[in-house]
Amino acid sequence: MTYPVNLFKFFRSMDDHLFRIRKAEKVQNLWKVSILLVLFSVIIYAWMAYLGIGTDLISQNIVTHSPAAYEQSKFWFIIGRVGFAILFAVLILFVPALLFYLLTDIPYQKLIIMQQVVLVVLLIERILWIPLMLTIGLDWYVSPLSFGVIASYIMETPWLIYFFGSISLFQLWIIGFQVKYLSTMAVVKKHWLWVNVILLHILFWCIAALLAYADEIIISGWFG
Repeated sequence: MTYPVNLFKFFRSMDDHLFRIRKAEKVQNLWKVSILLVLFSVIIYAWMAYLGIGTDLISQNIVTHSPAAYEQSKFWFIIGRVGFAILFAVLILFVPALLFYLLTDIPYQKLIIMQQVVLVVLLIERILWIPLMLTIGLDWYVSPLSFGVIASYIMETPWLIYFFGSISLFQLWIIGFQVKYLSTMAVVKKHWLWVNVILLHILFWCIAALLAYADEIIISGWFG
């Protein structure tokens, strides 16, 4: 049985597609869909950079920079965001899939399908955040869909605010989806899956918080 990857249909009848993926002996369109998702990530992050999202530290120096120097800074900022988008998409698609492949006997290609769904959900979350940033100036880590808002009221440590800001309703859905997907593909104890999936996400939230903190320092140092 051959399973052609189609993420749009996947969201409409998930249980049916999970059954077909489990039974599939061959997967079609896997790499084509992966490349399209990487390109879509690049478009979203380049668009965000073009809109000026994340350029606060650059804009602070608009008075001290010439117009040419300021536009050059914006150009390199966009290029940096494109590079980040590629790295982000590749890491989301392939690293967790490799980790779960080492922990289970699920074929690697089928795990990439799972991560393609995860990447789509993360990109949807990012798109929904854009109007919040443009209209009321909410940074991603204080989105109303995340726990960053609560964290910003009870603590002042930036790293911790970034960490809790990384935990959103979308992230919780992803955890549940991954447990469901993995338990469908292999006979594994569910409590073992829950523990490992949650621990993996905690690791990613720590990395995301660290990157956000480092990103602010790098941008202020490079463009300041």
